[in-house]
Amino acid sequence: MIFSRKVIPSLFTILNALCGFLSVIESSKNQFTYAALFIIYAGMFDLFDGIIARFLKSTSKFGVELDSLADVISFGLAPSFLLYNSFFIEYNQIGILFSSLTLIFSALRLARFNVELVGTDKDKFYGLPTPVVAITICTYLLLYHNRIFSKELSIYSIFILSTFVPLLMITKIEYLVLPKINKKFIKQHPFKFIFLIFIILISIITKGVAVFPLCILYILSGIFTEIKRIIFKYSHKRFPH
Repeated sequence: MIFSRKVIPSLFTILNALCGFLSVIESSKNQFTYAALFIIYAGMFDLFDGIIARFLKSTSKFGVELDSLADVISFGLAPSFLLYNSFFIEYNQIGILFSSLTLIFSALRLARFNVELVGTDKDKFYGLPTPVVAITICTYLLLYHNRIFSKELSIYSIFILSTFVPLLMITKIEYLVLPKINKKFIKQHPFKFIFLIFIILISIITKGVAVFPLCILYILSGIFTEIKRIIFKYSHKRFPH
């Protein structure tokens, strides 16, 4: 039973990495829809491995390290390769540089995360989480690119998404962690639980169309909180009580 507890979450982590590998294969065949979907599936496995590890009380340093390695594949390499093959390939060396930023910054962020991690429970992230970056890029490519804006604006959007959003991974901007859903959380924070259910339902009802705007809102929430913190810190120094 002890062995099973440790293995089960790792199996989900391995499935996460496998989805990243399958995404690379699909990108190499120019099957970009499948490539993006496999990255989203990887995000689901990444979510579940943490939930299962906490549920089985089998969280370990090995699991954290394995999770980071899988994340580099699924949320670093796979989206970078997808960006390159689907869009940046025509820009030659410049295209390689821009498409590689997601891979480079995700590796840096995960390395920093592992070094700074104390314990396994956390209530906030420093820097935008790698799955959010990957899913933001994938949902945009799947459902918004060349569909909402003109071709010219769509090009600018891709350049912004492939530079600014990955850059947020290596900042010190604070982002909230997805809350641990259990009886205690539901009892103490019923409105937050209802809001989470609402987000899930909206994502399902819209067939994923709402996921990209929700990712953007999450990204902006951290930026606005950081701006507010800087303003408060500056005003407190300038006008001390």
